[in-house]
Amino acid sequence: MPARVEPGSEGDERLGALRQRIDAVDARLLELLNERARIAREVGELKRETGAPVFRPEREAQVLARVRQNNTGPLGGEGIVAIYREVISACRELERRQRVAYLGPAGTFSEQALVMFFGSGVEAIACPTIDEVFRSTEGGGADFGVVAVENSSEGAVNRSLDLLLQTPLRICGETSIAVRHNLMNRSGLLADARRICAHPQALAQCVGWLDRNCPGVERSPVASNAEGARMAAANDGVAAVAGDSAATRYALQIVSGGIQDDPNNRTRFAIVGRYDCDPSGDDQTSLILSVPDRAGAVHALIEPLARHGVSMKRFESRPARHGTWEYYFYIDVIGHQRDEKVSAALSELRANAAFFKVVGSYPRAT
Repeated sequence: MPARVEPGSEGDERLGALRQRIDAVDARLLELLNERARIAREVGELKRETGAPVFRPEREAQVLARVRQNNTGPLGGEGIVAIYREVISACRELERRQRVAYLGPAGTFSEQALVMFFGSGVEAIACPTIDEVFRSTEGGGADFGVVAVENSSEGAVNRSLDLLLQTPLRICGETSIAVRHNLMNRSGLLADARRICAHPQALAQCVGWLDRNCPGVERSPVASNAEGARMAAANDGVAAVAGDSAATRYALQIVSGGIQDDPNNRTRFAIVGRYDCDPSGDDQTSLILSVPDRAGAVHALIEPLARHGVSMKRFESRPARHGTWEYYFYIDVIGHQRDEKVSAALSELRANAAFFKVVGSYPRAT
């Protein structure tokens, strides 16, 4: 155990001197932060004159990448990026407060992803369904939307994929968060859980634990984990599967923590809006394709990617849902659609596909 610093001792004097140094650094930091904010405000005025967008994901990705690369410690890379993200967010807010829709209510992993990507300097708009996130963003009620598209253990979020096919919005960013699920209720006792409410994906991600520990308890899918937590807060017999922030927000007790079957469980979120990103230097492009109904059509469709040296990161299929055995293919490739190799490959894909849509080119999540 460290020795206690007695008042008036040499250790107390040294501690006081260190605190004075910290105070001096804080004063310089405050001055520099406000200087940055004044420059950001000038940038905002220039953008208003030229009609340029307030939020440019590729520019912010470049700033954060440079900060991470130039960081020499002792602060870790994630810590320094989190600090700078909030600095950027606060400065961006001086230009115009962005409105961002997400699957609510407050306390969902979608809200956590929103803050991780945009920082706190935005107006968060909670939506009851993923459909409403898209509708709000398409209609101008929000500048951007945050939607889950893929989970590391359960795969694609199918409703998001279906809506990406239909929407005029583009993907202009992505983020990935670790998902830690907890069982929670008002009492903190498993015996009081007569019904468990959560998003269907969360229930599926915890099915092993729930089968072992709650074999006879009803499981009810709801619109979001936070909605399940809200219901649990209002009913003694209801338990929820949700994250730590939901337990805090709805004053629930955690019955058991970390109940997800995969300890490395992560969910990837797409940021959708009307903005088309310029190349950032570390991008990926999302596509939706369908093929003519003939032998070898899928191989012929994607062969140009390999021939032009374009790496495919993800390949998902979804039924076309119009009564025939046809499929749409959701593909992520490394690189921006304006990159020379990617552009050449996409030109051939477009010529060979029965349906072709670039959903967006955007900075990759680090």
